[in-house]
Formats: sequence, C-alpha cells, structure tokens
Amino acid sequence: MPLGTWLKAGTSAAALVLTMAGAASAAPAPSGESSAARAAAVTLRYDDSRAAGWEAAIAAGVASWNANVSNVRLVEAAPGTAAEIVIVATTGWPQATLGPVRPGRQVRVELGSQAVDQGYNKTRIAAHELGHSLGLPDTKPGPCSQLMSGSSAGTACTNATPNATERSRVQSAYASGIAAFANTAGRMLIDAP
Repeated sequence: MPLGTWLKAGTSAAALVLTMAGAASAAPAPSGESSAARAAAVTLRYDDSRAAGWEAAIAAGVASWNANVSNVRLVEAAPGTAAEIVIVATTGWPQATLGPVRPGRQVRVELGSQAVDQGYNKTRIAAHELGHSLGLPDTKPGPCSQLMSGSSAGTACTNATPNATERSRVQSAYASGIAAFANTAGRMLIDAP
C-alpha cells in the first residue's frame, strides 16, 4: 500500500478516535442547542465535599451557570475522583482562584461564612466565586445586575445570574471546546467589601 494511503487511513482513524472521545465526555447543553454545540462543551468537575452547609447554594450557582452558558458544563465529581474546582467552606471572606480553569488543572473556591454573617446571599456568593473559576474578575463597584460586582451590590442583592457580558466572556473563554488562557489565571481573588 502506498505511503499516502497509509497516512490517509491513519489520519481518518485518529479523527474518529478524537471525535468519539469528545462525544463521550460532552455534557448536555441547554435545550434548543445543536449537537455540535453540545459536543464542543468543556466539562469541568467540582468537588464540594468540604463545603458543608453550602450544598444548596452551590447547586443553585452551578445550575445558574449551566443554564446560561453552553461552552462549559459544571458537573459534580464522583466521590474519589479528581475535580478541576475544589470548593471548601471557611470562616473568612469568600475567595477563589481566577481562571479560566481547564480540564486536568485545578482551582480553589473558598465560601466564607464571614460574608453570610454580614447578610450576603449564599447562592449569589457561590455563583460569583464560580464565575472567578471560569475566568471572570470582579467588576467592583457595580450594580446588582452584574454577578461579578459581588459585595459592592450590597446585602439586599440576591442576583445569582450572570449578565449578557459575563455570559459572553465565559463563552469566549471556552470557545471551540478549549479553555482560553488568561494572563491573570492563578491569582486568588478575595471578595471582601
């Protein structure tokens, strides 16, 4: 068999393996999206096993992100498996590593009770800190309509939904199924007022 035929066969086989691997790891996308969009989604696992008392807020924050972006999906890690986003409960101020985190790498989210003690909404805190993991910096000061305005929106603010700009930035960071690299990735952001 000529070398060109071998190369074509090898390239086709490799493409098939990569396609099948991508399809196997893709998570469901919001309803109404094409199968191509679902196949391109980056799946990130989170571990909240050390975030006692925050489970409902984390679940709501994850649901908010999953409902509002399609290029990345947040899923709970199975017990004993590695996770890209490690979530822990602390007594300090909420803080998180600035992403965008990519598969196989790891960031940390600390959900601090000090903010809750001062009246801030737990679900907004969880969604906001997850936003940092997805690559969004703070936008302080800012209005309640900006999830990333964090504590600057005040304790009455309960919005846990990213606005259009925030959604767009996360979509861009995870475009084509590959997490883009931000120059600021890896910095810990502390969300004290």
